[in-house]
Amino acid sequence: MTIRVLLADDQALLRATFRILIDSCDDMEVIAEATDGAAAVDLARIHRPDVILMDIRMPGTDGLAATSVICADPELSDTRVLILTTFEIDEYVAQALRSGASGFLGKDVTAEALLAGIRTVAAGDSLLSPGATRTLITRFLSAPGLGTRLAAADDLSGLTTREREVMAWVAEGHSNDEIAQKLFVSPLTVRTHVHRAMTKLGARDRAQLVVMAYQSGLVQALPPEER
Repeated sequence: MTIRVLLADDQALLRATFRILIDSCDDMEVIAEATDGAAAVDLARIHRPDVILMDIRMPGTDGLAATSVICADPELSDTRVLILTTFEIDEYVAQALRSGASGFLGKDVTAEALLAGIRTVAAGDSLLSPGATRTLITRFLSAPGLGTRLAAADDLSGLTTREREVMAWVAEGHSNDEIAQKLFVSPLTVRTHVHRAMTKLGARDRAQLVVMAYQSGLVQALPPEER
C-alpha cells in the first residue's frame, strides 16, 4: 500500500525537496501541499492523508493549532501527524504531543531518517526517542495545568498486569524489541500488549499511550534534580 503524505510548510524550497524525496519511494507519495495550518486542516479533510509532515511555525494558523484540530476530528482518526521543525524546543515538542502528534523530527534530519519516520508513524507507532520521552514527557506532560488530561488512575483498571507493565516500559521510551528482551517474550507479543492497552484506553497511537501513562500516575515524573 502507498503511504499518502500531506506536506504543511510555508517554505516552498523545503516542500519541493521533501516532495522529490518522498515521491522517489515506491511506497509513498505526496498528495497535497499546504502553506499554513488552516490550509493543512482543509486539505487533510479533503484528501484524508495517512501522514502529515507538519511545520510548527507558519503564518496564520500554526502547526500546533492545526495538529489539535486534525487529531480531534473523528473523520481523520487514521491520519497521523509528524512534526518537522527547526524549533526543537521542549515546550513546542511537548505541546505537539499533547495536541495529538505521533512524533517529531528536526529539519536537519537525514533523508533516510525522514522516510523511516514517515513509515513509522504510518504504521501506527510513535516517533519518540528514549531521551525525548524521559525528559520532555516527564517535565511537561505530567505537569498540572498543561493540556487536556487523557487518563486518570481509575482508567487503567481494565488493563491486565502485563499490559500495565508493557505500558510503563513504553512510557520510559523503550522500543518493542527492548521490552521483549526485558520480559523474555517476542516483539510480536509486546506489540499485541501495546495495541490491547491502546484499544482499552482509546489511545490514538503509541505517543498518546505515553501521555496516559504519565497522567494516570502509572509512571512517575522525575524530581527536578534527576531531570
